[in-house]
Amino acid sequence: MSEITWQDAALRLALAALSGAAIGFDRGEHGRPAGLRTTMLVCLAAAITMVQANLLLFTRGRPPDAFTGMDVMRLPLGILSGVGFIGAGAILRRKGEFVHGVTTAATLWYVTVMGLCFGGGQIYLGFAALGLGLLVLWGLKLFEQRCRQEYRAWLTVEASGNEWSPETIARRLDAGFSARRWMVDYSDQAQRCILRCEVRWRARPTTDFPPDFVRALARESDIIRAEWKP
Repeated sequence: MSEITWQDAALRLALAALSGAAIGFDRGEHGRPAGLRTTMLVCLAAAITMVQANLLLFTRGRPPDAFTGMDVMRLPLGILSGVGFIGAGAILRRKGEFVHGVTTAATLWYVTVMGLCFGGGQIYLGFAALGLGLLVLWGLKLFEQRCRQEYRAWLTVEASGNEWSPETIARRLDAGFSARRWMVDYSDQAQRCILRCEVRWRARPTTDFPPDFVRALARESDIIRAEWKP
């Protein structure tokens, strides 16, 4: 095995930077975390670490009378562990009952492995990883947009009078919507009530605007408030 040259190192770092930019461009364009600069830095850091490990492979080994040795493969393993902490910080951001940042963490971990490939000199493997990554992030996104997914939202209705009940609200839902997990609160001798339920439906990815039946409920004369919270 020949010693790595600085021309080889420059080529590997350039390919890692371009590949990290290709992965991060789509995320940055759509306002996602871990955009262009983040993925480039992570991929470059991994590539630099692997180039450093390659350079250290040619250093003098352990003398016969030494008690310690150098394991250069601890460098890329340390990089993967460090990126794991960054990914965990991205995943722990929560909004309501949903967990966000999983794709961001997976993207950071993926570009790290891709950078290790380029830094270690496995150019063809790095390009294969780049192609597969773009296919997953871009190609499968178009596929997901055509698939029907399950959505959930909380519907809260505050009404006066005693004519409103979970059964009455359920009959007002549009076709394809179902209500469950009801919570009912009566006050003023059952003349005022607050009904809250979880609404589920399946549809293609759309915006979070309330459906038509929520506006219809809000227009009822004895409905004080109708709230829709995805």
